[in-house]
Amino acid sequence: MKVLVSDNLSATGVEILKKESGIEVDVKTGLPKEELIKIIPNYDGLIVRSATKVVAEIIDAASNLKVIGRAGIGVDNIDVEAAGKKGIIVMNAPEGNIITTAEHTMALLMSLSRNIPQANAALKNKKWSPKEFMGVELFEKNLGIIGLGRIGSIVAERAHAFHMKILVYDPYISQERAEKLGVELVDLPDLLGRSDFLTLHTPGLSGKPLLGKEEFGQMKPGIRIVNCARGSLIDDSALIEAVQSKQVAGAALDVYHKEPLDLDSPLLQVNEIICTPHLGASTEEAQEKVAIAICDQIIDYLKYGNVRNAVNVPSIDAETLGIIKPYLVLGEDLGNFISQLVDGPVTRIDIQYNGEVSTMKVEPITIAILKGLFNRSIEGINMVNAPFIAKERGIEVQESKSSEVHEYTSTIQVRVTSENGTRKVTGSIFGKGDSRIVQFDEYNMEAVLSKNMLVLKNMDVPGVIGNLGNVLGKNNLNIAGFHLGRRETEGKAIAIINIDSPPTTEALRELRNTSHILSVDSVTL
Repeated sequence: MKVLVSDNLSATGVEILKKESGIEVDVKTGLPKEELIKIIPNYDGLIVRSATKVVAEIIDAASNLKVIGRAGIGVDNIDVEAAGKKGIIVMNAPEGNIITTAEHTMALLMSLSRNIPQANAALKNKKWSPKEFMGVELFEKNLGIIGLGRIGSIVAERAHAFHMKILVYDPYISQERAEKLGVELVDLPDLLGRSDFLTLHTPGLSGKPLLGKEEFGQMKPGIRIVNCARGSLIDDSALIEAVQSKQVAGAALDVYHKEPLDLDSPLLQVNEIICTPHLGASTEEAQEKVAIAICDQIIDYLKYGNVRNAVNVPSIDAETLGIIKPYLVLGEDLGNFISQLVDGPVTRIDIQYNGEVSTMKVEPITIAILKGLFNRSIEGINMVNAPFIAKERGIEVQESKSSEVHEYTSTIQVRVTSENGTRKVTGSIFGKGDSRIVQFDEYNMEAVLSKNMLVLKNMDVPGVIGNLGNVLGKNNLNIAGFHLGRRETEGKAIAIINIDSPPTTEALRELRNTSHILSVDSVTL
């Protein structure tokens, strides 16, 4: 069996592959896409870091490829969906660079508070100007952390040593766990309004950035921001504007929307913004750890069929996977959908399987639901670690089954309880694997799950749909599907609207101000 290493990998990892009997390894880095497409049919395994972009054309040409290994956490550079459709397993190494990324966050926090890069550059340019680089202390300042996963938790632990007060926004952290970690759980507006420093530790978002013009406007004046997570979390233009207006005192970025960063980027023209070239995982120790981990996993799978840290399939046999695969997709989508509509930290998840699906092996489906629930808030979540993370965070997960069939052959209901209430969504499979919502809260409907959706609650009175259409049209949002549900005439109704592109903050604000519309949420799958 042949394995291709297409990015720079620690020599220790490569040596592990070379010493393994039955494994032949080639190291060919810096290949253009066309060359990789040409040679990929020769390989059973592919190992990458972040430089190689494993796009659909490469996967389509990979006639013998069985597994792709990412030496690190993020798999943004791999078309996971295309790999899954072709039966190629995608693995990552989520543990190896946790410490080093947290330490880089702390390094940027210190650099930002004391203007270290700017002062160093000035002195090397023969300019002695200490007054120009007046800094601030970390002592007794409020540090806001968005996402208290493994990296965020380590940052919180390190920040305690500086006697910082830790504020956390994370809808999947219980009050009990927060108390154990010595942090204060708050909602996002409260965190933005109180934090002196802010650091991000959540996965990347495909829709609206987490921090845009509206969020910068809610921040405490003079806040300093660190991002070692994903470039898509911040609207660059809004950040530059906030820095120039002095709303934000400074920022330190290690990740960007597009990498490598354009050297003419406006971010590099702002003195108050520190930029490093994605160094979060760039330590000798971390690179060796992830290299060893991913090489061991690749060998274990190719030689013995054992799946570890897969991001697109659970550890089950091929025959069972073929049967339940549509329900894995449905389950992850339902989890992702409801996670964006839950208010407050989650304490309990109840999953009800009805009809034919109840006779199947549902444990992997439950894991897929958990993965979907955590996907937008926890870095490195996959089909292996999702149940452990739920347990670690004190979230009770309950399954129940019923073979009784009602209107649909099979349904999966996901009920999520938070400290502020309960939401539930029920889905089913239509035709050849078409996932749909058949009930949301207490409202029956048949809504297609799509990439961009609006979820509206409104009074069931004439004119609402017309007003809604006018607002969407005005904001250049094309409707791809419109699904309504109501319980009684002239009461409250709900709508799930499929749209072709994500809504802007301005469009959402205008919708929420429209007569008879009670609430509007944007959901991105």
